[in-house]
Amino acid sequence: MTTKKTSNAAAVHYRVECADLHAHLFSVTLTLQRPQAQQTVRLPVWIPGSYMVREFSKHLQELQASQGGKAVALQQLDKCSWQLDNQADAPLTLRYRVYAFDNSVRTAWLDSARGFFNGTSLLLRCEGFEDQLHELEVAAPDVAPRWKLATGLEPVKVDREGFGTYRAPDYHALIDCPVETGDFWSGSFTARGVPHRFVVAGAPPTFDGSQLLADAQKICEAQIDFWHADRSEKSSALRKFDAGYRPIPFQSYTFLLNAVGDGYGGLEHRNSTALICQRADLPRKASVLDAKAATPAKSEGYTTLLGLISHEYFHSWNVKQLRPAEFARFDYQQENYTALLWFFEGFTSYYDDLFLRRAGLIDDTTYLKLLTKTLQQVEQTPGQQVQSVAQASFDAWVKYYRQDENTPNATISYYTKGSLVALCLDLTLRKEGRSTLDDVMRALWERTGGGPLTEADVAAVLQQLGGRSFAKELRQWVHGTRALPCLTLLEAFGVANKPEAVSLEQRLGLRTKPAAGVMVRQVLRGSAAEAAGFCAGDEWLAVAPASQPDELWRLASLADLPLYASERSLIALVHRDRRVLKLNLRLPTGDTQPKLAVEQSELLHRWLQPVPAAEPTPKTRKPKNP
Repeated sequence: MTTKKTSNAAAVHYRVECADLHAHLFSVTLTLQRPQAQQTVRLPVWIPGSYMVREFSKHLQELQASQGGKAVALQQLDKCSWQLDNQADAPLTLRYRVYAFDNSVRTAWLDSARGFFNGTSLLLRCEGFEDQLHELEVAAPDVAPRWKLATGLEPVKVDREGFGTYRAPDYHALIDCPVETGDFWSGSFTARGVPHRFVVAGAPPTFDGSQLLADAQKICEAQIDFWHADRSEKSSALRKFDAGYRPIPFQSYTFLLNAVGDGYGGLEHRNSTALICQRADLPRKASVLDAKAATPAKSEGYTTLLGLISHEYFHSWNVKQLRPAEFARFDYQQENYTALLWFFEGFTSYYDDLFLRRAGLIDDTTYLKLLTKTLQQVEQTPGQQVQSVAQASFDAWVKYYRQDENTPNATISYYTKGSLVALCLDLTLRKEGRSTLDDVMRALWERTGGGPLTEADVAAVLQQLGGRSFAKELRQWVHGTRALPCLTLLEAFGVANKPEAVSLEQRLGLRTKPAAGVMVRQVLRGSAAEAAGFCAGDEWLAVAPASQPDELWRLASLADLPLYASERSLIALVHRDRRVLKLNLRLPTGDTQPKLAVEQSELLHRWLQPVPAAEPTPKTRKPKNP
């Protein structure tokens, strides 16, 4: 049992129980020791890090309140707020249940195999008490005796399996620590003196936990060194610069990974992260079906998982500490807008795979393959000519997280294009020889004290370290829709472009669903498919040469099309709303897309290998009273 002596009683106490595993219901008992008269409670409508209003209150039910053993009337004020008709300063108790059946990293899940929740989905906020001490007690389910609990919260009194009471300094910290329960696998390692725990739910029998721990440790150490490396042997000017650095922003760190049949994603938290991946992407030991003494090769899926781990861990600094000024204090009841997600998500996306290379987990060729994929994704999105990454950041609430058939034509991802903005800035700084993006990130950390920043801070540090204004680049690359000069800049660092043919889908301007037949999911702007009149939702049934319109051939898949395309003008037979239509399709000529390759290894290593931080001038610190 783990017990910490504490002197102050928590103002707010929650007890969470697994009320019914098969009905997917958590029960919550909230005790407020000294409430206000007419106390108001609210449930968040969104979770920081996932920018969409998700209406968590739709799963809250059976809310009741009592005080001194007597029922207290309550009135619902809006979709997620309630006011209680209680007296002040006497303990107030609320009881309710929450339906939990979203197997993602964003909300809550409960079944016979596993439980998981974010506080934003379960824990009502007591208005006026947000900044006071909070406690969370999680009870062990009697029907699941082998279950354990993992969380980044500070333990107060817990048993050997982790069930019991945890503490948070305020409501904001409480809901920023997800909780995982179940019969999960657990391992640990230390990175630069900081204990790290890795929990995996749903792992198959061949899962190689030691491999995952070893690789995660390399990523964590590389990133801690990036932000907090001891440069005591460097110049006195650099030591003065380092004196402004804050310590590592967590005393321990917890990875919560849910392995499923099909899924991918992650959500960052202050000293933990919730991850989801395909079970097949986990590292594995040899099975009885493998050749004797064979060691299974690392899959592309595992590399993707390592990139996800790297991404969410980097967020511990870049979004949980460094963060948009608009996020200095969250409003959990409505959208919180910022135009800076291109920096916080995009730059993190640039560094996630870069740290796999720096940690020695992938080679140059693999890194360039990952970068090629990003370049192709941006190039194949017509929305890059419509929306800037700054606009995409601001519109995340209604566009990025609410995608539809027109999304690629109207929007651009602040993840992918934002990462290419970071690439262009990094290579430009390196090419001009004054600094690197590494130095810029560390200088922003020092300038802001590891806190909220604005685009003006980014511009100021770029100018300070780069020796000139980067206003033009920010205007064109961040606030404009021009194509980025990625290929030109990469060429200066020993990377060649070896163009390759685009896929048939891309050539036609279609995105289809993986199903029997050819089901159209999206039609890209300015494409041959759009010109022919294809629509999202069409089922492409058959094709015929325009010169022989009655010679129809059934399409079992899009891969069949070259077999029947004897001429460039075709008749496409499509099914739409129970009608069969004939469309005139003109096949476009072949097109290419970028494919990166190593041309000069020495030049490439000047970029990919970590280098000592450049000496900034002492004026990079942000004024306390600007």
